[in-house]
Amino acid sequence: MTDYEALADRVAIEALRAEFTDAVMMRDYDRAATLFTPDGVLRMPNIPAVLEGPAAIVDWGRKVPAFVEFLIQNTTPGTVRLDGDTASGRAYIFELGRAVDGRGGLSHAIYHDRYRRTPDGWRFTERVFEVRYEDSSPLNGTPHNPTARPLAAQQERS
Repeated sequence: MTDYEALADRVAIEALRAEFTDAVMMRDYDRAATLFTPDGVLRMPNIPAVLEGPAAIVDWGRKVPAFVEFLIQNTTPGTVRLDGDTASGRAYIFELGRAVDGRGGLSHAIYHDRYRRTPDGWRFTERVFEVRYEDSSPLNGTPHNPTARPLAAQQERS
């Protein structure tokens, strides 16, 4: 693999991670599911939830509005270790959210990832959410239109 190919793979994996964050923030779990291989798994031990395959991710997403008022997730670049058509890595997360029952808080976490190159580009084969710090203090702020899709997203689907 050339340095250029390795750089291109790293950029593509970072774009995959950014796409996932955007899909979750926009509550577009149909799109989030397309970012996983057919046998891909999303694990969230803190909830606890294990979503095996894209259909489980979509199903989970349909349930999210019933228990999450809003969620803000920021992802910062982490590590990527390339190994041919597979890779592993970590991304660092800051999350702020509130459940519909009023419980809220913030967390700092890590996504532990495994990736595979597919004909459609890099995809997740496993994504594990590990909470490293959590503060469940009530959030006194007011979300602005937490479930509305931005105008640009509405236009894209038209």
